[in-house]
Amino acid sequence: MPSVAFYTLGCKVNFYDTEAIWQLFKNEGYEQVDFETKTADVYLINTCTVTNTGDKKSRQIIRRAIRRNPDAVIAVTGCYAQTSPAEIMAIEGVDLVIGTQDRDKLMDYIGQIRRDRQPVNAVRNIMKTREFEELDVPDFADRTRAFLKIQEGCNNFCTFCIIPWSRGLSRSRDPKSVVEQAKQLVAAGYKEIVLTGIHTGGYGDDLENYRLSDLLWDLDKVEGLERIRISSIEASQIDDKMIDVLNRSSKMCRHLHIPLQAGEDSVLKRMRRKYTTEEFAAKVRELKKAMPGVAITTDVIVGFPGETEEQFEAGYRFMKELGFSEMHVFPYSKRTGTPAARMDDQVDEEVKNERVHKLIDLSESMQLEYGRSYVGQVLDVIPERDYKGAPGTGLLMGYSDNYIQVVFEGSESLIGQLCRVHITEAGVNECRGRLVRVLEGSGASAASAV
Repeated sequence: MPSVAFYTLGCKVNFYDTEAIWQLFKNEGYEQVDFETKTADVYLINTCTVTNTGDKKSRQIIRRAIRRNPDAVIAVTGCYAQTSPAEIMAIEGVDLVIGTQDRDKLMDYIGQIRRDRQPVNAVRNIMKTREFEELDVPDFADRTRAFLKIQEGCNNFCTFCIIPWSRGLSRSRDPKSVVEQAKQLVAAGYKEIVLTGIHTGGYGDDLENYRLSDLLWDLDKVEGLERIRISSIEASQIDDKMIDVLNRSSKMCRHLHIPLQAGEDSVLKRMRRKYTTEEFAAKVRELKKAMPGVAITTDVIVGFPGETEEQFEAGYRFMKELGFSEMHVFPYSKRTGTPAARMDDQVDEEVKNERVHKLIDLSESMQLEYGRSYVGQVLDVIPERDYKGAPGTGLLMGYSDNYIQVVFEGSESLIGQLCRVHITEAGVNECRGRLVRVLEGSGASAASAV
């Protein structure tokens, strides 16, 4: 039986794509082996290019695969493959470079390479692509939450970001195909689906009179689906129709990840973001009204070129006032080929570091405050795994619909079930709770906090 080993760098979408590619190999009779410990016939490296470091790490992994088995077929896909195929082809031992499209042809290319050992550069211009690439993932190793990719690419062209050049322009998956895939995932035992994409909230930009809110209503009708979570959405994409579905659908999770990136208007403008802080705050206020108790998490880039101490402090105050339930904080990293990398006034690394720590401290205090507001309440939690991956401890870990990580006592048989849990104590990264009851075959109406 031929074997394949995978190595994935970068974001959740890349991990989804690797799962989809594994299905193609599985259908051809391959077995999957561990990249680090086993020798494989084919090595597939799914690369990242979001930072210069992503490129470098990708090259290191490619070389590691070549060293592990010089006779293997070395295939490279993903964002770095899409933007710099020539750089990768120049690495001795690489057999196939295929970007972020045409992956359905992967097995044909690999068959061809195994026959005649001629390297193939299969990368095409992604900017001309207008179709969503249909690749299904019917199953995930983590049995409780299924990811469902509904969208690819991005039209935003923020000044710090290379992604439109590596993923192309926004294109949406056919709604029928999304609903069909959701039904298959529910039939496979999943109760929660996370809708994902490169710019998930841009779903429908290229469809006739059909937006993300319409898709959510169609998914709301899927029998047996308990929870729908959106992986990320831009403030500018939250319109009245979106707020209506969040308000009225009992399946929508009370958690939204809305990237802020900076809390000061002139920095947002230089980033080429499509909102002001006031517009962002207005959306958050609307959401909190429509979904009481909603958890809003965000991304922040610290030390963007030209960010002064005053602008940082203004941003800090803005974030504190808004009260996120958690913030993912990143120091600005120069990405070659983006306008921001060429900007003057690059911020000193030490200053960046100091600011990152300030915002991480703020994030932790907001996380604790949010968790404390639920002590004494009962939340619905779907346990995902044994706590800290330690079977036999009698502790389970899962997420509530509003994205609080909850640890409680219970048997492994509860993994994947919808459990009612009384929150007893709050912490920064996790809260503790006590199992009240299991909602067997529960309808979606049960999936809200009491």
